[in-house]
Amino acid sequence: MDDLGAQERAVLELITANPFAGQQDIANMLGLARSTVAAHVVQLVQKGYILGRGYVLPASKRIAVLGGAVFDRKYHARAPLISATSNPVDGHRSFGGVARNVAENLARLGVTTSFVSIVGDDDTGRSIIRHLRDLGVDTSQIIVTGEAPTAEYAAILGMENELVLGIADMGIFDLFQPAHLDRAWPHLAAASWVFADCNLPDETLRALITRKQGARFRLAIDTVSSPKARRLPKDLTGIDILFLNLDEAHAVLGRHENEPRLSPEEATDRLRAGGICEVVLTMGAAGLLVSGAEGMARIDAVPAQPVDVTGAGDAMIAGTLYSLLTGANLANGARTGSLLATLTTENKASVHPLLSPQFLAAHLHRIPERTPL
Repeated sequence: MDDLGAQERAVLELITANPFAGQQDIANMLGLARSTVAAHVVQLVQKGYILGRGYVLPASKRIAVLGGAVFDRKYHARAPLISATSNPVDGHRSFGGVARNVAENLARLGVTTSFVSIVGDDDTGRSIIRHLRDLGVDTSQIIVTGEAPTAEYAAILGMENELVLGIADMGIFDLFQPAHLDRAWPHLAAASWVFADCNLPDETLRALITRKQGARFRLAIDTVSSPKARRLPKDLTGIDILFLNLDEAHAVLGRHENEPRLSPEEATDRLRAGGICEVVLTMGAAGLLVSGAEGMARIDAVPAQPVDVTGAGDAMIAGTLYSLLTGANLANGARTGSLLATLTTENKASVHPLLSPQFLAAHLHRIPERTPL
């Protein structure tokens, strides 16, 4: 509570003791004008100490997830793919989207999770909401619109389960404007962590990062892809953790194709110089590179027998945030994330259907030792 003044702290203490106390009652007890108390209440809402009307106090250790909710279609090739003709495949349909996948992983790990997104007023959107609600996710902040259909993504996977082609209809996310942040702000401000993906428009991401600097929560962002990574502002101050790969790092840094490639270490150093506190840079089979106040470390990938790689990156993010929420440092958190990514690739679903804290704990022995740089 270091960000609270003496009067704000006194107001909060009275609200904590009696959430039904009126502003005039609080003013009388503290010898303040009612208008002064009202101003302090507004600041307490903005800083995330209370949730607004009724002085509802925030739940402890909640993660608010903000971004894409998508209906996924995956097609696994039965034979080597041939262009410009029909190919036999096995189809699979599921719910997806980076943020939605992260939210489901967190909920299955027992984390108090809320989801903020936008879906169409259609059967697909309603199914996404119902599925998350059944998992215990707070879906009260999801916007339902008739202006666009729920987002869809289709992936074509080759014989070795590698991604050959991905296509996406994500236009609905352009409708998620900064005004929607205003609507959900008390909900976001009261979280321990807010995770957002770059499916959001650039102006919305910029507003989130700017407003975060006056809030208590920690902010993690995933860039999603190189084109979407360019939606982030030049001033990255306010981002506590950025998840991305090397190509996306070059996009965030504004590097041109004719410029020399940066090493992972050089890229993370430049990202942190741009205002980011900590970076988790994915390197495929080479594992992860993490960089923060405690220095830089490589996290080896957990050996896997992959069935489907879809959702692995989202699982890594969720596993990392889950571990950080329990008090782990970034390196150890990323090691847990790497394990969850591997477990996810070893099943056909984008989120492992057996995931639970017990399931994750039963596989901790598979994590390689940390490799310092």
